[in-house]
Amino acid sequence: RISDFGIMASAAAGVLLVLVVVAAVGSAAAAAKHHHHHHGDDADAAAARAPDTFQVEFVTDVGTMTFNVNRTLAPLGVDHFHTLMTVGGANNEGAYYGDNGFFRVVPDFVVQFGIAGEPAVSKRWKDKPIVDDPVRTSNKRGTLTFATAGANTRTTQLFVNLADNGFLDSQGFAPFAAVADDASFAVVEKINAEYGQKPDQGKIYAGGNAYLKANFPDLTFITSARVV
Repeated sequence: RISDFGIMASAAAGVLLVLVVVAAVGSAAAAAKHHHHHHGDDADAAAARAPDTFQVEFVTDVGTMTFNVNRTLAPLGVDHFHTLMTVGGANNEGAYYGDNGFFRVVPDFVVQFGIAGEPAVSKRWKDKPIVDDPVRTSNKRGTLTFATAGANTRTTQLFVNLADNGFLDSQGFAPFAAVADDASFAVVEKINAEYGQKPDQGKIYAGGNAYLKANFPDLTFITSARVV
């Protein structure tokens, strides 16, 4: 499983995960129930409908990668992603992904990102999970998918499949976009893999890019992100 929190090491951790997921579903339901009474809050923003298709561009240290997004593949995920790309950054402006490090790179499997460079920004989104979409397309090479920590836990973390990872489909991972061209995938393959899975996700949430740059000086970063 591709997990926000790594492999669950013990039965106790497994129990904790279930509790977290139940709480998350409850809060998502509560947010939906109260949706019309809180205009202008994050729940409203997250419910905004995305265009049916659009392109996004991530400028990185190693080149620019463009993805074609298709809302029919995962409507809830795409609406959330579009919100993150447009009003997910600091002060509710710009893209959440504008200064993210590629903190998990597993060759022939995935490249993962989606923890903001500023802890205040990631904190705003990390405890606001969305409900899962049914899987409508396979996790093929070059597809973009939300990472999870179990059912109904998608927040901001994403991964690009570096190979055809069809075994992820039955685990509920719903791809919603794919690289727009070979040049974009070539950039994905240039992302520095030397640190593997060493960056600690808890420490990225707590310390942001300061933690990453101090400990992993050659990590690849997204420097800007936008809807094209």
